[in-house]
Amino acid sequence: MTITQLKYVLAVAEYQNFTIASEHCFVTQPTLSMQIQKLEDQLEVKIFNRSKKPIQLTQIGEKIIEQAKIIINESNRISDIVDQQKGYVGGEFKLGIIPTIMPSLLPMFLKTFVKKYPKVNLIIEELTTEEIIRKLSDGHIDAGIAATPLENEAIKERVIYYEPFIGFIPSDHRLHNHKTIDASDLELNDILLLEDGHCFKESILNLCRAYKKESGAHFHLESGNFNTLIKLAKENLGMTLLPYLYTLDLNDIDQTFLREFNAPVPAREVSLIYHKSQLKIQLIEALKDVIDSVIRGAITFNDVKIVSPLQNKKRA
Repeated sequence: MTITQLKYVLAVAEYQNFTIASEHCFVTQPTLSMQIQKLEDQLEVKIFNRSKKPIQLTQIGEKIIEQAKIIINESNRISDIVDQQKGYVGGEFKLGIIPTIMPSLLPMFLKTFVKKYPKVNLIIEELTTEEIIRKLSDGHIDAGIAATPLENEAIKERVIYYEPFIGFIPSDHRLHNHKTIDASDLELNDILLLEDGHCFKESILNLCRAYKKESGAHFHLESGNFNTLIKLAKENLGMTLLPYLYTLDLNDIDQTFLREFNAPVPAREVSLIYHKSQLKIQLIEALKDVIDSVIRGAITFNDVKIVSPLQNKKRA
């Protein structure tokens, strides 16, 4: 039994296809198949049911996969331990960032981080929170940036900042003439929301539900990005809420539609998250230090109230 064989097994289990797995492992399909067959012969079991399409794990195969993940993760940590001992900040580092954070935060820290740590090969993916958690658990990424708390025992959370919500209120809206707004002013039926899958949407829903401001709407519309929500709001189809950092790049005209909340300002907690077994701590600390340095002067709100991104049904 070899580490390479176990990596091939994990790839087939993930992609449920020998050809696709071989492409991701950078070997030929016959080589991958032969190595898995050797492992099965050695163990005298069948790991995969090849008669199924897509390929499925056998009952014993499921148990083998769970142990293989542990073995591979532990083997990868040997080099991490050595790097940590040497104080070396370099190598490959895979980072996932949720869509409502990536456009505003990434340009703020990326250039600084790359310049300060040129030996780090930073690989960044835009992922939902669920995808980040799954990839952290599978070892496919090293860390993520997401709204917290997540209440996941396997995931560690390092808070990097608290980001206030800002109202974007069109000229014909009932709140437009207010210099500031209060969370109790919100009514869910006239707030334009992001589509399902965005934790920012869940935070807004939880904020509104806290004041029981939910009633029948004339129409229901959701979008995949803030730009669309802003355009619809400017057509007086409703108001919307934006994360503070996103508002910094709005043009002068759009800035006139922004309204801050009265204290305590509703905000989201943004954290650098990683699996509890992660050992690339030197890279995580380096990334956190850079983000801390660039964000410190950007957000100056002090009296904030954190709104959870967890779905309401999970919090009940």
